[in-house]
Amino acid sequence: MIWLSIFLFLFVVIGVSVYAYIRAKRVNTDSASGFFMGGRSLTGFTIASTIIMTNLSTEQIVGQNGQSYVVGMEVMAWEVTAAIAVVLLAWVFLPKYLRYGVSTVSEFLEIRYDTFTQRMISILFIVTYVISFLPVVLYSGSLVFNKMFHIGEYLNVSDKTAVIIIAGVIGIFGIIYLYIGGLSLSAYSDTLYGIALIVGGLAITLLGLGHLGDGHVLQGIDHVVQNTPEKLNAFGKIDSDVVPWPTLFFGMLFNNLFFWCANQMIVQKALAAKNLKESQKGAIYLSLFKVFGPIFTVIPGIIAFNMFGGNLSNSDNAFPTLLNEVLPGWAYGLFGAVIFGAILSSFVGSLNSTTTLFTMDLYKPLFAKNRSDKHIAIVGHIATVVIGIIVVGLAPVISLFPSGLYAVVQEFNGLYSIPLIVLILVGFFAKRTSSLGAKVTLVAHIVLYILLNIFLPDVHYLYFFSVLFFVDLAIILLFNHFKPSNTFDIHSNYAKVDMTPWKYRYVTGIIVLILVVICYIIFSPIGIAK
Repeated sequence: MIWLSIFLFLFVVIGVSVYAYIRAKRVNTDSASGFFMGGRSLTGFTIASTIIMTNLSTEQIVGQNGQSYVVGMEVMAWEVTAAIAVVLLAWVFLPKYLRYGVSTVSEFLEIRYDTFTQRMISILFIVTYVISFLPVVLYSGSLVFNKMFHIGEYLNVSDKTAVIIIAGVIGIFGIIYLYIGGLSLSAYSDTLYGIALIVGGLAITLLGLGHLGDGHVLQGIDHVVQNTPEKLNAFGKIDSDVVPWPTLFFGMLFNNLFFWCANQMIVQKALAAKNLKESQKGAIYLSLFKVFGPIFTVIPGIIAFNMFGGNLSNSDNAFPTLLNEVLPGWAYGLFGAVIFGAILSSFVGSLNSTTTLFTMDLYKPLFAKNRSDKHIAIVGHIATVVIGIIVVGLAPVISLFPSGLYAVVQEFNGLYSIPLIVLILVGFFAKRTSSLGAKVTLVAHIVLYILLNIFLPDVHYLYFFSVLFFVDLAIILLFNHFKPSNTFDIHSNYAKVDMTPWKYRYVTGIIVLILVVICYIIFSPIGIAK
C-alpha cells in the first residue's frame, strides 16, 4: 500500500508538470512580458486557480484548522470576508490597474506619486518575501508535509533532517519550474492542483462527517450542531485573540483590501489576464472560492474537536490527525501530491512576484533603461535562481523560531499595508496628489503603529488597522489639498489589453456579497450557533 501511495504521488506530480509545460510552451518566456506576466494570456479560471494556490499554503490549511479546533468558526473571517475584497478587486482595482498598463502595484504608485515612494514599497515587498514569507512557506510547509506523511520514517532520518530535505527538494524543483516556464507554467499547473485541492479538501470534510455520523454525512452534521454549537459561532469575542467581531467591519476589511487588492503576489496573476473581462472573471471565481473555503480550511478542525475532544496536545495536529483517521492508505499518495502542489505553488507564485519586483522596479530603471526586452527577461531568469537559492538557504533557519518569526512577519506587514492601500485608493480617485504627502503618510503610520504596539501590547492589531486607516487617509488628503505636487487625468488610458468589462461582474459580485451575509447569519446565535 505504501508503494502504491508513492506511485500515485509521483504520477500526479509528473503528470501535472508535463501538462503545464505543454500549455506554457505557447508563451515566449524570452520576453519580459512572457516570463513575468505569462504573455498577458491567462483566462479567468486559470487566474482564480493560480491565486488560490499561491495563497493557500499548507501552513494555512493546518493552521486555520488548528485555530478552529480551539475557537471554532470565527476563524472563517480570514476566508469569507476576503470575498468582499476580491469582489472589489474585480469592480474597482483591476479596471484601474489595467487601464494604466502596470505590471506591479508599486509601478502605479510611481505614476501617481513619485519614484521614491515606488521604490520604498518595492523594497518592503521584496524584504518581506525573501526574508520571511518565502522561507516560512518552504519550512512550515515541509514541516506539515513530514507530519502528515512521515517522510523521516521512510528515509530513516530525524524529523528535522527530513524537513530540511523536503524544503530543499521543493525549493530546487520550484526554481527549475519557474526558470523554465515563468508565470505561465506555474499558472497552468496551479489549475490542476487547485481542482485537486478543492476535491480533496471536500472529500476529507465529508469523510470526517461520515465518521462522526457512523457512515452518514447528515448525521455527522447533526452531531456537530447538537454537541458543539458553541464552536459554530463566527462572531469572536470583543477581546478575541483570533478575530474580534468589531474588527470585521474595519480592520479586517482594510487588511483584506491590502492582501487581495494591493499585494503583488496576488495582483500580478490577475494583471496577467488576456483582457479585463477574463481578469474580472478570475476575481469573481476566486471570491466564490473564498466563501466556500472554510469547508476545508475551518470545518475539519471542528470535526477533529468532535472526534478527539480536547485530547490533542497541540491544536496544529488537528488536521494531520484527522487525515490519519479518515483517509484510506491508497489515498495518501494522491493527497500527498496535492499538498506538495500547494507548497510548490505558494513558493513559485511568491518567488515569481519577488523577481518581478526586483527586475522591473529596481534593476530596469536603475541599470537597464535602454536595454532590450530580452535582456530584462535574462536578468529575470538569473534573479529567479539567485533569490530562490537564498530562500532555500534561509528556510532551515526558521527552525530556530518556527512560530515566533511568523508572528513577527505579520506585525511587520502592518508597517506598510494600511498606508499602501490608502495611497492606492486616493491615487485612483484624486486628480491632485502629493509626493511629500505620500512620504509623510508612510512615516507617520510606521511611527504610530510602533507606538501603539509598545504602549498597547494587549490590543489586537486589527483594532490598530481600524483606526490607522482613517488617520493615514486624513494625512494624505490634507497634503493633497495644501501641498499638491502633480495633477493627473484619472481617465488616462495606457492599457495593454482589451478593456471591455465582463457584463456579469456586478450581478455575480452582488451574489457573492449576499452569500457572505448568509454565511454569517447561519454561523451566528440566530442561526445554528449557541
